[in-house]
Formats: sequence, structure tokens, C-alpha cells
Amino acid sequence: MTDAAGTFAGSPPERSRGFTPVQYLVCLKGILLREWLRYLSQKERFVSSLVRPLLWLFIFAAGFRQVLGVSIIPPYETYVLYEVYITPGLCGMILLFSGMQSSLSMVYDREMGNMRILLVSPFPRWYLLVSKLLAGVAVSLLQVYAFLAIAWFWDVKAPLEGYLLILPALFFSGLMLGALGMLLSSLVKQLENFAGIMNFVIFPMYFASSALYPLWRVQEASPLLYKICILNPFTYAVELIRFAFYGRIEWTSLAVVLAVTLALLGGAILAYNPARGLTVRKQDMGGSQ
Repeated sequence: MTDAAGTFAGSPPERSRGFTPVQYLVCLKGILLREWLRYLSQKERFVSSLVRPLLWLFIFAAGFRQVLGVSIIPPYETYVLYEVYITPGLCGMILLFSGMQSSLSMVYDREMGNMRILLVSPFPRWYLLVSKLLAGVAVSLLQVYAFLAIAWFWDVKAPLEGYLLILPALFFSGLMLGALGMLLSSLVKQLENFAGIMNFVIFPMYFASSALYPLWRVQEASPLLYKICILNPFTYAVELIRFAFYGRIEWTSLAVVLAVTLALLGGAILAYNPARGLTVRKQDMGGSQ
């Protein structure tokens, strides 16, 4: 039966009625809690997120310390060990892998049908995706600080206030890299394909950046690679973190990170559009009949 407005009696409230701020917070809390519970149940995910950067710090950096010396360049005011130089890049590596793993779970949820439950929520779809992104960033921040705590005992230290000052830089960088993973997850149909695409995104972004070596050295060795590094948004995320360690803001990096985040997040929201979700639900309904 329908009422005078032509809607079905007993149907849920329309999206256009809006929600109170408390209801938005409850929705965000639910998504954050779900992500944390999933993360806590996957202890190997926490271990693997630390093993990768620690291997680079303990083995790669130790082997190249005598080969790749770092001259005095901003934000450093004196000569620094190679381990100190690559630490911001390793923080970026954790954010990059964490963002991709969080998006990998979205592909898995979509295949298992769990994503459909989230996307048919009466809350705006953009808010659901942003909440999912924030939940992934919160998890990645824990991983980064766990890595920095271990690196401290390896005598890789920054000014004490720097560990607090990098929090905004880590947050914005995590948003950008998480939005990249979310956009990729919206374009990939199958879980197996996404795992392969991760390798074609993560490693080129990481190696073609300032994470492992200063850009002036890259320019001396290969002007073409230098231009690629300049065009790589991951470079600006690393530099934003590097300068934040010493209480400085690299404004160009901040502007690039924010602009790229908005572009990637906007693309992801458009990709997860209601029409696409409606198509999936119709197919699922048709297949279940």
C-alpha cells in the first residue's frame, strides 16, 4: 500500500530527511569499531606491517650507510645517518601498505556481500566511504607509531616534540594513500586482480620518490627519474612527514597532498555511485530467485 505521496507504507525514512549530528557520530563509531575489531582479530597483519619497514631499517639501511651518505639538506641542520633519512619514507611505506590492505578488505567485503549491507545504509554514501577511510587511517597511525617506538631503540631518533608534530602529516598522508586504495578497489572486480594491481602501484610509488634517496641525487643520476619523482604524490607525503619531524611545514607538499586527496576521494565516491550499487542489488536479487 502507498500513502498520498506515493511511497510504500512502513518504508524506512528517506535519505532527504537528514540525520542529527549524534546519529552521524554513531554511524562513524560503528564503522571505526568494526575496523578495529577486524584488525585486532588479524594479529599477523600487525606483525607484517612492522616486519617490512624494520627489515629496510635494520638490513638495507645498515648495508648502504657507507655508500649513500646524506649531505646537509632541509630540514636537517647537520649531517644525518642514512637510517634517520629513510625513516619518514618508511612511515610512508606503512601508510601506503595499510591503505592498500584496507581497500583490499573492501574488495573482499564486496565479494562476500558485506559491502552491500554498508552501502544500502540510509546514510549518505560519501559519508560512509569517508568513515571507512578514517577507520583505515586510524589503524595505520597505530602501526606507524609502533614502528617509531621500535626504531627509537635502534637509535633512530627525532626531537621528542616531533613525534607529536608528525601526527597531522601522517593523518593527511594516510588519507591520500587510503583514498588511492579506495579508488582502486572501486575499479577492480575480483580480489585476485586487486592483489596484482597493488604491486604495480605500491613499488613504483615507493621507489620513484624521495623515500630512499634525496631528489638532488636522483637528478644527478637520471633527470627523467627526477621528473617522475616530482610528479609522484608519494614524494610529497614523505617530505611532509620529514619536515614535520622537525616542527616545520613544507607548504608545497601539504598543498599537493590535500589536492590529491580530494581528487582521489572524489573519484572513489563517484565510482561507488548509487546506480552501481542498485545494479549490484538487482543482480543479487535476480540470482537468488
